[in-house]
Amino acid sequence: MTPRQPTRRSLQTRLALAYAAGIYAAGVLVVVFVAVPLASVQATVPKGHPSSRAITETGPGISLPQLLAGCAVALVVLIPVALALGWFVAGRFLRPLRAITATAQIISAGNLHQRLDLGEPGDELTELGHILDDLFARLQASFDAQRHFIANASHELRTPLAGLRTLLEVALADPDADADALRAACQEALALGGHQERLVQALLALATSERGVTRWDTLDLAHVVEGVLASRRGQATEAGIDLAEHLTPAVTAGDPRLIESLVANLVDNAVRHNHPGGHVHVTTRTSGTQAALTVTNSGPVIPDDQIQRLLQPFQKLAPDRHGRDGYGLGLAIVNAVTQAHHATLTVGARPEGGLSITVWFA
Repeated sequence: MTPRQPTRRSLQTRLALAYAAGIYAAGVLVVVFVAVPLASVQATVPKGHPSSRAITETGPGISLPQLLAGCAVALVVLIPVALALGWFVAGRFLRPLRAITATAQIISAGNLHQRLDLGEPGDELTELGHILDDLFARLQASFDAQRHFIANASHELRTPLAGLRTLLEVALADPDADADALRAACQEALALGGHQERLVQALLALATSERGVTRWDTLDLAHVVEGVLASRRGQATEAGIDLAEHLTPAVTAGDPRLIESLVANLVDNAVRHNHPGGHVHVTTRTSGTQAALTVTNSGPVIPDDQIQRLLQPFQKLAPDRHGRDGYGLGLAIVNAVTQAHHATLTVGARPEGGLSITVWFA
């Protein structure tokens, strides 16, 4: 036997009863404090004019039983009047809430482009409508970014898989393939596999950064940068890039792995998008209660209107089908780690080419 569900009473009914109770209570107070005292008032009436001298006599006014009977009738009549007024007032107050509910149901069904549009904030309900409009806008942007990310990730993963399959099919279809040809095919297959592995690692780093900070440890940015630069000097020397640093203690709090990923992606991005004979300069410093990390590099001239686009996943200045210039995830990971630590990211294009990127940690 299923348990009985409690009777559901609408908000308008509850508000109407509350308003009616208030109106009825006001009527009762009027009877008690105003009408009842009037019953004791004695009325003065003229008795007659038998002579030139006016003679008056006092007589009783409305009797208390009559007044109470009239008040009782008025209070009985007041009950439906109070209920009707309460229902009307509650309906007027709840009209914007009904519009919010109806539109929210339409939006939750999948139409994220629709908005409430309740006009200027005149009361708490219209202010709530504006807050919900902002929430719907953020949800729409989030869903659009997620769909865009999934489409780009699928494309980036599908391309090397298709190349790997074609390579193996060609090698197997060649009846005259010798050991050297098969060895070359295997080496190329390993290169494609390495490309996929690096891409998956970058995607995992981005997902981990967007998940947020799970631990807060005290660390020195200078020590983190030293470790990252020590592992990148060989790569920079091979590319003909001068890697310089000016590190002063900059203590902050955060997730050490995420901050190391931020530094590594900044340095890798600065080395990769550079030119032979270029330079990368990394500095750490403190300013008041904030710790700052700055990475400046030479490289191609970047238009100012392209900077924000480069902070999104899979965005590059020029298409690169082989992944030699990265996957367009480096600055996206930096941006995600910065937001996870509630830090401030400043990206500026240098007139002579390259970028100057500063992350301020509180």
